[in-house]
Amino acid sequence: MTTANDISNRIMEAVMAQKLAPGSRLGEQQLAMLFDCSRTIVREALTRLSTRGIVTVSARRGWYVVEPSEHEAREAFEARRVIELGLLHQLKAKALDKAALRQLKLHLQREKAALAGTDVGLRTYLLGDFHVCLAECLGNALLADTLRDFTARTTLIAMLYQSSHDAAQSCEDHVRIVEALEAGDIARAELLMAEHIGTVQAALRLQASTDPLAGLRDALAPVAPVASAASAASAPSAPDTPDMPAATAAPAKRRSRTRSPSRSTPSPSDDGSVYLGALL
Repeated sequence: MTTANDISNRIMEAVMAQKLAPGSRLGEQQLAMLFDCSRTIVREALTRLSTRGIVTVSARRGWYVVEPSEHEAREAFEARRVIELGLLHQLKAKALDKAALRQLKLHLQREKAALAGTDVGLRTYLLGDFHVCLAECLGNALLADTLRDFTARTTLIAMLYQSSHDAAQSCEDHVRIVEALEAGDIARAELLMAEHIGTVQAALRLQASTDPLAGLRDALAPVAPVASAASAASAPSAPDTPDMPAATAAPAKRRSRTRSPSRSTPSPSDDGSVYLGALL
């Protein structure tokens, strides 16, 4: 029997795999049909995700995946930086055991295999889950759960603000962090983690302006006046240039008649509807 925990876990996986975009609507009836359970169980799962900051509810729209603001995006990265660097810092009092290193190396192998494959969702999920895996290997299950929520939020942020960060570079960063941990160089691991999180954050297309009216100000800026057809007709024509050969003038006329290509038909990925199929 499907439980609320099963549903919330599947939604989290879909978010971390970038299969559920920010703002995707999560209909209770649709989810109940997908998971063959009651709407009560679905509502319980969505309520849990709401307390974790992954989904939100509107009286008119229902449940939908959160769309973090720029301020929330910065806060999420700051929180991750504090948690992950703090976890590494506490390692200075003890060494990372061999079992934890084996688990991290196994995760890196899966990352590399996903990069070589074609499953983009799996690749994205594993790159984000590395940080959760690291927290688990460091022996703090509570912070691992917290970090999973923040990682999911930063995944949504990367989608919303069109991150340009390279997946292969992320994997390479993870490899270097694990190498530093294996060598017992915790200070270097901290530095590499700080650089990695900073690089991922810098790849976001966040506006530098702190003006809360910036978007509205740009939208309502005066539009440049367009000359009317009458004024264009009355405007003096350019003087003739007898020295110009007729052959050189013809291409310009032909170019003026060339029509610009029409806009292509939107692809299915342009559709704003929820990708509930990602959950199954």
